[in-house]
Amino acid sequence: FPGDDTPIVTGSALKALEGDEAYAEKIVELVTAMDDYIPEPERAIDGDFLMPVEDVFSISGRGTVVTGRIERGIVKVGEEIEIVGVKDTGKTTCTGVEMFRKLLDQGQAGDNVGVLLRGTKREDVERGQVLCKPGSITPHTKFEAEVYILSKDEGGRHTPFFSNYRPQFYFRTTDVTGACDLPEGVEMVMPGDNIKMVVSLINPIAMEEGLRFAIREGGRTVGAGVVSKVIE
Repeated sequence: FPGDDTPIVTGSALKALEGDEAYAEKIVELVTAMDDYIPEPERAIDGDFLMPVEDVFSISGRGTVVTGRIERGIVKVGEEIEIVGVKDTGKTTCTGVEMFRKLLDQGQAGDNVGVLLRGTKREDVERGQVLCKPGSITPHTKFEAEVYILSKDEGGRHTPFFSNYRPQFYFRTTDVTGACDLPEGVEMVMPGDNIKMVVSLINPIAMEEGLRFAIREGGRTVGAGVVSKVIE
């Protein structure tokens, strides 16, 4: 990294909080340096709204709030949205968007927000589902994938696996058990192999081509892949 060009700011947050003016100025200097040197991340604002559900809360007198980081697009107060994946697809309306305890008119890609849902019960939504623009994404259980299986040195499996291997597939915020169907003529997959396979999940997940996932077994990651074709 360009060490000679990187600004170094010395200071003390504690001293600034205690009211020392010299250290308070250092905080301003630090924030200015961050604004000048750290590039603004590119956000996928133009796509259809999609937010993976991370947590669900019930707030008395207000209703159900779903929290998560908006993956793409924009959600505005008053818009109709769908809840997709795991269970049957449900429809609801966004009645509020909150970020850092402030009420907003909208949330956009990259924001960590709480979305208030009209008429939705706490048990109707769970981690692993997504909130999305109606009709923009659908739930699926079977897909073709291109997968890389980690080698032993990378912390993966020590032994090969065969057809009908059933690990956990980790999509966005949740993991789902699925069965692997190897291509014809492939008897087993060794650690370190790249392989095309068909996966059948036990629960539907909001899915589209290009969606990335991790393969986990016994609490450790054993592979990574991408959805190449949705089957059903």
